[in-house]
Amino acid sequence: MAADLITLVLLPLALGCIMVTLGFGLTVADFRRVLVAPKGVLIGLANLVLLAPALAFAVAELFDLEPVFAVGLVLLGASPGGTLANLLTHLARGETALSITMTGLSSVLAVITVPVYLTLAIDHFGATGLDSDPQMLTIVARVFAVTVIPLAIGMEVRRRAPGWVAAHEARSKQVAFAVFLLVVAGAVASEFSETVRHLGELAGAAITLNVTAMAMSFGVARGARLGDRAATAIALELGVHNAALAIAVGSSVDTLLTIPAAVYSSFMFITAGLFARLMHGRNAAAAT
Repeated sequence: MAADLITLVLLPLALGCIMVTLGFGLTVADFRRVLVAPKGVLIGLANLVLLAPALAFAVAELFDLEPVFAVGLVLLGASPGGTLANLLTHLARGETALSITMTGLSSVLAVITVPVYLTLAIDHFGATGLDSDPQMLTIVARVFAVTVIPLAIGMEVRRRAPGWVAAHEARSKQVAFAVFLLVVAGAVASEFSETVRHLGELAGAAITLNVTAMAMSFGVARGARLGDRAATAIALELGVHNAALAIAVGSSVDTLLTIPAAVYSSFMFITAGLFARLMHGRNAAAAT
């Protein structure tokens, strides 16, 4: 009962709060970036929408994961970038505006991508315990409710009360992020025994997906002649997924689907943090 309260009620509410604060930092002009300066955004979104899920499929096959965990890993790979990616991009002296724009756009696209890849993964891996009508319309509505609606609310608050947002945005983000971390920790703790039991089985796959996604997306960005600062933002967006969304969606289908996201979360902060530290000096030099 406590686990259901956390994953089905508190986690979506906390995720919604985070998305509202993300909306505080976005305007319609940020979304026009796709038309005005599309290269970085389009490459980043292509990596998020195509590369990350494809890598999740490949890694699940490589490690021969159980079908339910393979589906959970794809669900994680199909999830949008997380707000922590914005913070790490800022600390790494990457292009923070690009990072925020990618997070916002990928969160909107998640209404389509998450249900589509979830369905494909269930079919591909033959997860027979999951294929009896996973209620995709319900999942679409759930993703929409915890991403697009609160994001739009945050943007509308900024439009109507820019002075209030300017005065309170930083503190609002700090409070929302702290609450969010507490609820995510509670969600992971609620499945702690299952997470620990399958840690050895999933750790290699989670780390491989994380490191490979960051390395390949960075390479793709640099190969497309984007600078290090833009490539840093794109790589961190691929490395720091919105695991809370994966947990929230997965728990509505089967709690075992949340385990790969929980394991991934245990490592992504370390690897992404190390990458941000590595790029900090390089990007600082490029900015001068």
